[in-house]
Amino acid sequence: MVYVMIFCVSIGLGLQKTGALIGRIVTDKDQVDSAFSIRYTLVNTGAFIGTFLVGILYKDVFAKNGVLGFAPCFKLAAVSMWLGALWFFVLGNRFMGEVGKKPFKFEKTAEELEREKAEKAAHKEEAKDEPLTKVEKKRIAAIFLVAGFSVIFWIFWNLAYLPVYYYWTENMNWVVAGYEVPTTWFDAANSIFCVILGPVMAMLWRKLAARPQGDMSLFKKTGIGIGVLGVSYIFFAVLDVMRGGAKISVLWLLIFSFILTLGEMFFSPLGHAFISKYSPSRYLSTMMAVWGIATFISSLAYGPLFSATFEGGFKFSSVCIAIAVVAFISAVVLFVLDKRLSKLVEDEDEVEA
Repeated sequence: MVYVMIFCVSIGLGLQKTGALIGRIVTDKDQVDSAFSIRYTLVNTGAFIGTFLVGILYKDVFAKNGVLGFAPCFKLAAVSMWLGALWFFVLGNRFMGEVGKKPFKFEKTAEELEREKAEKAAHKEEAKDEPLTKVEKKRIAAIFLVAGFSVIFWIFWNLAYLPVYYYWTENMNWVVAGYEVPTTWFDAANSIFCVILGPVMAMLWRKLAARPQGDMSLFKKTGIGIGVLGVSYIFFAVLDVMRGGAKISVLWLLIFSFILTLGEMFFSPLGHAFISKYSPSRYLSTMMAVWGIATFISSLAYGPLFSATFEGGFKFSSVCIAIAVVAFISAVVLFVLDKRLSKLVEDEDEVEA
């Protein structure tokens, strides 16, 4: 039944195209990163409410005779999702207009329409299955490349959760003001920081985009995000050394969660924005799926990596420092190769102009 649940979740996520829809609603490329940062805030508003309330519900409200109340929580989640689907169907047509009613290949971007217009002006016959242009091929390659770096990012990001559940649960004091803090509140902390940082990052991207030299490339933003993740592991190492074998307060995890979330906000919301900007319309959904495949690979990898490192008999702080070093090296590589990588998404005609 667990695998049936996973299958249903996968189908639901596969059909959920809100990222691609936003990429068509917001047509100004300079505003796309900001739009996806705001979307990330809205998504994590629900994530915060869910993880915060569930921590209380399964442990304190629905628990009976020593059995934790997970079943009622799942029922509540099911009702919430059905209400969300009803909300979308009722208000979608009213506020979203024609966006999303047709396959994305029929909703071309302004750049694609301009190119098509130029081809018609040159008396070129329009083929039913237009071949990819050189620029489009390079942009698809860039999407695969960014997805590859996202594997590294998400391995480190997901890996950071496991020490919280399997190391710090034993080496931290989880009682605050007489109340035992549910472990789900660590997820809630990440969500609330996403909610807070979303508008801040949106304003930052908008301000950077308004500069004469334009915004930073996604490759640099990814580098910063991976670098910040490295800092979070350094913080873990410092905590372990600082405690000296004693238990420290779970409140320290708030600082760790903030650093982790800051790294996430430099990268995660912008992946879909990058795909929306540069994917050919007829392959937009497919390119979004590439992002999902990268998440799948990282989800497979971080468990065995945890077993080989944190559970491999090595010192906790040493493992954290080693992971941080790998993260810093990855960030430096992205910064050094930024110009070469950025050329993959540039329109050669615009560059020559």
